[in-house]
Amino acid sequence: QVQLAESGGGSVQAGGSLRLSCTASGGTYVSYCMGWFRQAPGKEREGVAAIDNLGRTTYADFVRPRFTISEDNDKNTLHLQMNSLRSEDTAMYHCGVSPGCMVVSKVPSFSHWGSGTQVTVSS
Repeated sequence: QVQLAESGGGSVQAGGSLRLSCTASGGTYVSYCMGWFRQAPGKEREGVAAIDNLGRTTYADFVRPRFTISEDNDKNTLHLQMNSLRSEDTAMYHCGVSPGCMVVSKVPSFSHWGSGTQVTVSS
């Protein structure tokens, strides 16, 4: 079963940047969606961004155009470049993957996800 490990979280001031990374191991999918979702205490889970095996991307309106999702050529490492961070971006960010998925419009739900990396933005 695929395992996902996130890194790159931390504490920054509003307006700053962070780059999250996610390394996948233990599974290979021909078609898939990978992406990020976040959850803050007391709030619902929010899809942030996703990319599929054909390179199609989608973003939640509240992160566009500040965040950029990308994949390394080996397709095993996912990144989320976060610029112009705001206090409302504070959350635990999780990397997720779903086999047999394609990006259409909204950020999809994921069938597998990692334990997350904390992002804290102070104003």
